[in-house]
Amino acid sequence: MALIVQKYGGTSVADAERIRNVASRIVATKEKGNQVVVVVSAMGDTTDDLIKLANQVASKPSERELDVLLSTGEIVSSTLLAMTLKDMGHEAISLSGAQAGIQTDSAYSSARILKIEAKRVIKELENGNIVIVAGFQGITDGMDTTTLGRGGSDTTAVALAAALGAEVCERYTDVEGVYTADPRIVPEALRLPEIGYEEMLELATYGSKVMHPRAIELGGLYGIPILVASSFCDKPGTLIHGGISMEIRNKVSSIAHDFDVAKVTIVGVPDRVGIAAGIFEPLAQAGISVDTIVQNASVDNITDLTFTVSKSQLPAAMEVVKPIARSIGARECVSDSKLGKVSIIGTGMQNTPGYAAKMFRALSEKGINIQLITTSEIRITCIIQEAKVKDAVRVLHQAFELEK
Repeated sequence: MALIVQKYGGTSVADAERIRNVASRIVATKEKGNQVVVVVSAMGDTTDDLIKLANQVASKPSERELDVLLSTGEIVSSTLLAMTLKDMGHEAISLSGAQAGIQTDSAYSSARILKIEAKRVIKELENGNIVIVAGFQGITDGMDTTTLGRGGSDTTAVALAAALGAEVCERYTDVEGVYTADPRIVPEALRLPEIGYEEMLELATYGSKVMHPRAIELGGLYGIPILVASSFCDKPGTLIHGGISMEIRNKVSSIAHDFDVAKVTIVGVPDRVGIAAGIFEPLAQAGISVDTIVQNASVDNITDLTFTVSKSQLPAAMEVVKPIARSIGARECVSDSKLGKVSIIGTGMQNTPGYAAKMFRALSEKGINIQLITTSEIRITCIIQEAKVKDAVRVLHQAFELEK
């Protein structure tokens, strides 16, 4: 008998009919002799609707109260699913994040899981129950409810799988797996039957919305295989795990893209010790996440410094950086919010030359100008004009023959 953790996203439990569909899938897994723990997201757009409501009643909602409010979305879907399972003749119980023993720090809206005391979950499994856990939430030492931020339910599911020693974490959503590129942009994109943690982490970090990077990191750390599949069909999905050989997969495996890129350039920065720290420390203190950083070679002890942020954080970043630029004697501070990025990803790039040249040539022949480049051992990312991102994805998918 295996212990399986399943996670169902908001689209999978968006209404009563879909909840019954999910319940049927859970029952099928249970009837194969497995113990089943299920993590659910809030129904459909519930979280967004609750945020809108909070902003209608308060000009600046309390972070604590907002977390309590947002946690109710997952409570609703978990209790409805438990009711459905019971109506189908199967013992089930819903648990909040606190009842499931998910203990977090006190960073409201972006809490991190510190540990999971899974005694209650284990007890309910031993009693023959299917356990339904509300995702996206936990509790502090002071008994305050917290939410885990973007991708929080994915993180809940993988963390529970690790704490319980589950055989696999199955993540069900409205897509049939991980593809070589976004099928909405490249119709001939292929579903990958498997992908390694490292490649999937790069893919998730640099644009894929299939699964949140925090969950992939946890899966890799604890060696939990993660199946990504659709809750609307019985296609096999994609297995994320650590057993793929680099020698066999000696090629680019996927193309990632992201439209959410803005660039800030500080022109004429004095090239002296401590300048970079004086710029990026205040950005960090303001909660602004910086991605790509490029500094030009110094000429006459003057350089230009460029970094990227998400578009939503650009106004805050400029508010922080402009006074700093004036104080250090920089010439000006400019920005561009009409950017995106495209990445090629594959473990084969670690030891084989030629991938960067092939990528740059393919983009050049399509008339796509590269503004910035950033790399890792298994990824090359180009910052380009937002309007060119879709063309870039298509041309790179074809250049690396990922449709074959």
